[in-house]
Amino acid sequence: MRVVFMGTPEFSVPALRAIAARHQVVCVYSQPPRAAGRGQKPRPSPVQAAAEALGIAVRTPLRLKDAEAQEEFAALGADVAVVVAYGLILPQPVLDAPRLGCLNIHASLLPRWRGAAPIHRAVMAGDAETGVAIMQMEAGLDTGPVLAEARTAIGAEDTTADLHDRLAAMGAALILDVLDRLPLPAVPQPAEGVTYAAKIDKAEARVDWTRPAAEVDRLIRGLSPFPGAWCLAGGERLKLLRSRVVAGSGAPGEVLDGLTVACGEGAVEITEVQREGRRAVPAAEALRGMALPPRLD
Repeated sequence: MRVVFMGTPEFSVPALRAIAARHQVVCVYSQPPRAAGRGQKPRPSPVQAAAEALGIAVRTPLRLKDAEAQEEFAALGADVAVVVAYGLILPQPVLDAPRLGCLNIHASLLPRWRGAAPIHRAVMAGDAETGVAIMQMEAGLDTGPVLAEARTAIGAEDTTADLHDRLAAMGAALILDVLDRLPLPAVPQPAEGVTYAAKIDKAEARVDWTRPAAEVDRLIRGLSPFPGAWCLAGGERLKLLRSRVVAGSGAPGEVLDGLTVACGEGAVEITEVQREGRRAVPAAEALRGMALPPRLD
């Protein structure tokens, strides 16, 4: 089929590569290059870089609301558009242009966790499972009917990074199956169970050790690797990247043993950390060169 692919971050790349190996990707749409690195030079998105490596034409419009951009999109004559974390709202003329419409790969089991940060929120909420859904796009925010879904359990020590990679691969496999079987019946989302995955605010990232250990653990794993939950260790900002709930008790923030820290209820063992200006390392390695205070703030 003639496919237009629309995506921006690393999560979208496996789906682009999978589709390009089986179908004709006539154009890729991605967010414009952003300033990055020490020199703040414009850097193409992961999707743009992958598309150019595959020899696929890339467009990076700032918006799709004007008639010229919509006409250029329609002129591609696509059978279908596949959208994966693109970052721009698609106006109705764009949604209507492909013969089979626009399909979205969404990283949750809809209608749970519509919105911007479904993987983070699923971990932070303590969900037992998550997955990917292929949705027929419509004007509402992640409200369209679902064509297919795949599920995966959220393990006790899974981080957002772990699920990100797993769900990206699952989405790539599932979209190939859906494209092979189009047109498919689309099942409307139920009205019950709708939740919204609000964009992660960095203000959420500081650990409150007075919270129960299970909640602190979910915060650490849910915000790993970005923006990263953090605390102060003797005045140094310490990013906490992996953890697990363990037995233990003490005053909230008290360091019990190694990097096991007491919470309002129970304790968490921090297993991976990142000190300021350094790389992420296992906690045992960090402790070899770091004098921990008796309490983390």
